[in-house]
Amino acid sequence: MKENSSNLATMSSRDRSVKSILISQPQPSNRNPYEDLLDKYDVEIDFRKFIQIEPVNIKDFRRYRIDLTDFTAVIFVSKGAIEHFFALCKELRVTMPSDTKYICSSEAVALYLQKFIEYRKRKVFFDKKDGKTDIYALFKKHKNEKFLYPCANNRKQDIPNHLKENGYDHFEAVIYNIVSSDLSDLENIFYDIIVFYTPLGIKSLYDNFPEFKQNNTRLAAYGKVTAQAMEERGLTVDIYAPSPEAPSIKSAVELYLKKVNQ
Repeated sequence: MKENSSNLATMSSRDRSVKSILISQPQPSNRNPYEDLLDKYDVEIDFRKFIQIEPVNIKDFRRYRIDLTDFTAVIFVSKGAIEHFFALCKELRVTMPSDTKYICSSEAVALYLQKFIEYRKRKVFFDKKDGKTDIYALFKKHKNEKFLYPCANNRKQDIPNHLKENGYDHFEAVIYNIVSSDLSDLENIFYDIIVFYTPLGIKSLYDNFPEFKQNNTRLAAYGKVTAQAMEERGLTVDIYAPSPEAPSIKSAVELYLKKVNQ
């Protein structure tokens, strides 16, 4: 992907009108949240997933030499982890015991379990404190369990470190990999705005285009971690969410379009 390097003498390069936007996510299967921006601001919007999720090969998983049914509690921090865990169980022909506990990082993750288990007959836990989920409090509450943490290859270190530092009986198993998508077909395509949701999207950009320079391309970041990943690469964050004015990245993009396209 090449940077947009055109200049207008009468206007700051970062205030030029926007004609094209790339969203670094797959095309929505249901309603496109950006649809109302197309005609309202006369922009073209493309979707493209910058990362791919691949299950771990069953032969690689067996190298762990573990029996999933030996664990009395399973830790889930994402819906993707739930999907890959139960797909793995199916492939291994394993049924988790009915008394298995599920420790979840949020209510949304906990409720997602309903797609895979008889929710009311299982023990599903998530804890809210001051409006936020405190998964560490759940570990302490269930400290005598044997924890399994199914995760991605590039998971954060906070949960594994906490489990280890506090002496919990646990095992960390990588069950899926998050890898950069092949974006080579975008090499000669220009976008005025590129929207990123995770640091992995930034990594994918540079995996595909190591010499990428931002120049006049405006970048949108959702969340502090994504914005930090941009800044660490020397990039300028032009559009940011969440904020009091823009709780979603879509609303942040619209505020920007309202300023430069009208």
